[in-house]
Amino acid sequence: MKRVCVFCGSSPGAEPAYAQAARKLGSILAKSGIGLVYGGAGVGLMAEIANSAMQAQGEVIGVIPRSLVEKEVAHGGLIDLRVVDSMHQRKALMAELSDGFIAMPGGLGTLEEFFEVLTWAQLGMHTKPCGFLNVGGFYDRLLAFLDHAAKQRFIKPNHRAGVLVADTPERLLALFEVYRAPLVEKWIDRGRS
Repeated sequence: MKRVCVFCGSSPGAEPAYAQAARKLGSILAKSGIGLVYGGAGVGLMAEIANSAMQAQGEVIGVIPRSLVEKEVAHGGLIDLRVVDSMHQRKALMAELSDGFIAMPGGLGTLEEFFEVLTWAQLGMHTKPCGFLNVGGFYDRLLAFLDHAAKQRFIKPNHRAGVLVADTPERLLALFEVYRAPLVEKWIDRGRS
C-alpha cells in the first residue's frame, strides 16, 4: 500500500481523543512508509493528521477545491497541495492517488466522500479497502444502520462485511493489509419483481 486517503473533520470535534487518533494515524502512516492523501485543509482533524505525518517525515498530499483556498482554509505548510476546480475533481483525484480509504470522525463532508468511494467499491469500480476509524464509538450508530440496511436487503452481506472497522489506527491498517474485495454482483434481488 503506497498511499491511504483519510477523510476527516475540518473541526477538531468535541472529544480530545479524535485529535489524538488523527495525530497517531498520521505518525503511523509516515513511519510505515505510507503516504497520506487528504482534503488539504489546515484546520481541525485535517490539520492534526497532516502535521503529524509531516513531522514524522511522511509524504502528504492535500487536494482542495479552489473555493476553499479562497476561504483561506488551505494548509500553508504542505509541499504537495493540489488545487482543483470542484469537489467532484477533488474526490476523483484523491481516489486516483490512493490505495485505500479511511473515514475518521467528521461531518457531512466526511460521510459524503467516504460513502462515494464505498459505493464505487460496491459497484466494482475499485477493489481498495474502505474502513472506519471508530474512535470512541463515534460511528457505532452509523454501523448499526448499515447492519439494518443489510438485514433489509439494501446492502449485500458481503458488501457490508467489506466495510472495515477498528478503534485504533494499528488495527485498521492491519485489516487493510489482509483485505480482499468481495467478488459478488451488486444487485441484491436480480430477477425478483
